[in-house]
Amino acid sequence: MASSLAINSLSLLINLKTSQTFPKQLPFSPLLTSSSTSLILHKIPNYNSRLLSSKLKATLDQELVQEEQEPDTKVEVEESVKVLKNAAKTRKVKADEVLAALSVIKNAKLDPSEFLQTLGGTESPGNTWMLIFTSQDKLKRGSYFPVTAIQRFDATAKKIENGVYLGPVGCLTFEGKFSWKKRILAFIFEYLRIKVGPFGPLQISLGQSQDREPNTKDPFFIWFYVDEEIAVAQGRGGGTAFWCRCRRVT
Repeated sequence: MASSLAINSLSLLINLKTSQTFPKQLPFSPLLTSSSTSLILHKIPNYNSRLLSSKLKATLDQELVQEEQEPDTKVEVEESVKVLKNAAKTRKVKADEVLAALSVIKNAKLDPSEFLQTLGGTESPGNTWMLIFTSQDKLKRGSYFPVTAIQRFDATAKKIENGVYLGPVGCLTFEGKFSWKKRILAFIFEYLRIKVGPFGPLQISLGQSQDREPNTKDPFFIWFYVDEEIAVAQGRGGGTAFWCRCRRVT
């Protein structure tokens, strides 16, 4: 009896001491409840693995197509340049072949960063180019230019000269200035020079302002190809032409 009472007293003392030393644990509360979890998950995009796979495949296919097209385009441009150079030398290449070559070069959208320097040289008076072939109606028809027409571009002084030469009969030339932006050469003619037979040239001012910079409201050329032998450009009116490098006419 005494031992039982002692055991009960000891048990009560232990329980009392434990409750004072270790407070009762608060109920567990999760940071994310079922409602908040569904709300947050609702904001996360639901990606479709098949859609991602198809998009990735399409991107890779497109890159492969571009890689395949680039060499083909380069070869087509090279072949077209050969056609134009042969046409410049012989004037016997058929017009439809020349038109096809011009179309390939226009559509190739080549880098124009070196065009101006090649076109106008690195020092005055620049380089001269003879007009070989002109086209109309978006390359639907064209022909070799029937007379000697020569243009001079001076990249250093930003000067342009456009002349028609008729041998001993004389010549008619326009002179002015140009501006260059990317592949567009806009120009203003300031003077007209007329030379007849052995007589000295007559210069006529065209009344253009000396201070005004040429822009796309003026006549312009859009250049698609320029190397040391030929050049291809489209005029403001939409016609495309090509020139070959030549000696300067005096």
